[in-house]
Amino acid sequence: MEHLHGLCCFLLLTAASLAQPLGAGEEKKDEPPKIPVLHQSIVVRATPVEVTIDRRNGEVVRKTMFSRDDQLFHLLDAGINAGQHEGGAKSVEIRRFGFNLDHGGVSGGLKVLADGVQQNQSTQGHGQGYLGAMKSLIPELVREVNLINGPFSAEYGDFSGLGVVHIVTRESMPDEFTLRLQGGSFDTFRGFFAYSPDWKDTDALIAYEGATSNGPFASPLGYRRDNVTANLTRRISERRQAALKLNYGRAVSDSSGQIPLDLIETGRLDRFGFIDPTNGIQQWSGTLAGYWRQENARGGVVKLDAFAGRTLYDHYMNFTFFLNDPVRGDAFQQHDSRLQEGANLQYLRANKVLGASGYLSAGSNFHANQINVGLYPREGREPLGVATRAQAGITNAAGYAQQNVALWGGRLLAGAGLRWDGFRFDVADRVEPPLSGARNAARWQPKANASLTPSRRVPLTLFVNYGRGISTADARAVVRRPDMERVATTDFWQAGAALKASRFSLQAAGFRILRSNEQVYVPDDGSIEFRGPSRAYGFEAKASAEVTRFVFLNGGITKVANAWYVGEPRVYVDSAPHFVANAAVTVSSWKGWSGSLRMRAINHYRLDGEDPAIVAAGHTVFDAGLSRRLAHNLDFSAGVDNLFNRPYFETQNYFESRLRGEQPAYRIHATPGYSRTVTVGLTVRFRGK
Repeated sequence: MEHLHGLCCFLLLTAASLAQPLGAGEEKKDEPPKIPVLHQSIVVRATPVEVTIDRRNGEVVRKTMFSRDDQLFHLLDAGINAGQHEGGAKSVEIRRFGFNLDHGGVSGGLKVLADGVQQNQSTQGHGQGYLGAMKSLIPELVREVNLINGPFSAEYGDFSGLGVVHIVTRESMPDEFTLRLQGGSFDTFRGFFAYSPDWKDTDALIAYEGATSNGPFASPLGYRRDNVTANLTRRISERRQAALKLNYGRAVSDSSGQIPLDLIETGRLDRFGFIDPTNGIQQWSGTLAGYWRQENARGGVVKLDAFAGRTLYDHYMNFTFFLNDPVRGDAFQQHDSRLQEGANLQYLRANKVLGASGYLSAGSNFHANQINVGLYPREGREPLGVATRAQAGITNAAGYAQQNVALWGGRLLAGAGLRWDGFRFDVADRVEPPLSGARNAARWQPKANASLTPSRRVPLTLFVNYGRGISTADARAVVRRPDMERVATTDFWQAGAALKASRFSLQAAGFRILRSNEQVYVPDDGSIEFRGPSRAYGFEAKASAEVTRFVFLNGGITKVANAWYVGEPRVYVDSAPHFVANAAVTVSSWKGWSGSLRMRAINHYRLDGEDPAIVAAGHTVFDAGLSRRLAHNLDFSAGVDNLFNRPYFETQNYFESRLRGEQPAYRIHATPGYSRTVTVGLTVRFRGK
């Protein structure tokens, strides 16, 4: 793992990551991989061949002056394009490898976990695989982020087709008391407080985050977020430890929604204007998780964790304005009330396979959801009736095993894995009881990885990875349409090379993605639209360099050469950029200053699979920041998002809508990106450990 050092110089900002790939060629001897020692983390990683993994040190996240919580995805530098769909309390829209994943769960999905707890919510009121629970994550508590570019690890199942983001949080803080206060543009204020006692054989903390912002919108955002996180990790003995984690979050905001781009271009509506001022979001979530870990005398590790969570979600939205009801409008309320439980059992051990050093990972997962989900027409915030309402139950049980071996003195690493997932979808429809029922589905997912370092004199590693990932459909659609595909598969092939010298690293890889079926969420009625199988191919490249001991550079691009649906006439996959780039210059500890200047960019992209003239505009945005230690326990930080105040749109979609008193029209609807946003803050620490 590359530990990223400080951050930016006198004209730059807080937090950039040297996204350095880990090459299998780093091992010099034919010896088994070492299992992490107990005191480092309660999370044990069962990774495939290491070249498939990127790791980001949590220092990047902790030092960033967040004016918006979805900025976490901007810091990952992993070809992920994320944008706020509308309203601060709502999940971001995710786009990757030329596919629009909606809020994280369709078109293969991007699986996101926090300390082993899946954040993607299936059969959610606002989309399959919804990532709204991410709002309860406190940035200062992020210790590490692990990234897998595809479905290459058998450890992960549903929603992992286009990659995995596993966030690992702290068990304690380096100081007993930590306080951060920050404020900035658009009535933004944020406070963080943590207490982490220094107890023998125990890591503990309790932390609170509160934030408010009105954003740049003509109708104030009214965003309020309150989060509480607690951890208690006990080292019972040298080889055994247990932990409890508690997380609670509340997020509420109003929303201007996606507004017609043609009204902005003709001057009839301001870029930060609105049409329906009654839009908004309310959500609450709470999770209690327990972790237990045991290491035996031979180095094997058993990890068992379990969690229970409760979420409540109400989304007040109006996408099409007056298209269906010219008098009262098309406003509706989406509701999701959910109880979920899960457990994970994992066994890790360094072993021998036909005399070769190896590493075995095996385990099982269980995840269950009980959901009251509904859709209600509304006027203002008052429901006018019931469009859909159902009690849904989704159960997922899985087992997996993955074996890696080191050959040829550690210069050749090979691995293979297999995972099985079984699902049960059970729906009791409260509006149309005949549409109730239960369906089952199951899928096998093979994995294979290999990397070769031909010469010890040249730090070059060649690698190839294959994995099959899965993504489930909404339980209501599965039961209503028994002939439809219930679990879509993603076959992901990747091949490339990684070069890692002492001060420079470069990785380039080509990829090919075969999707068995595209699942596109239709927000107006909560259903799923199927568009058949799809194909995509392209390449990625990323590099990092240590220019001096103070200055670091890193950057990367993801280029999709083509993405289309199988069949004639050819229809192209739309609503996602085919070019995503990032770059950063970071200055660390230069005469007491740190900072970075970061760039993120996407190209313009199609919004209609058949008409190439209907496109979303691309953008290039720069963010900057600065930090300085004023005293041994006092830090000053400042950040500027959208440094050059470029007008751009975070999300753009093409569909039909109607304004009051006007004719229906197909048009592009957009959510504006924030204008220049300045944030400053002070961090105070007491009683260092």
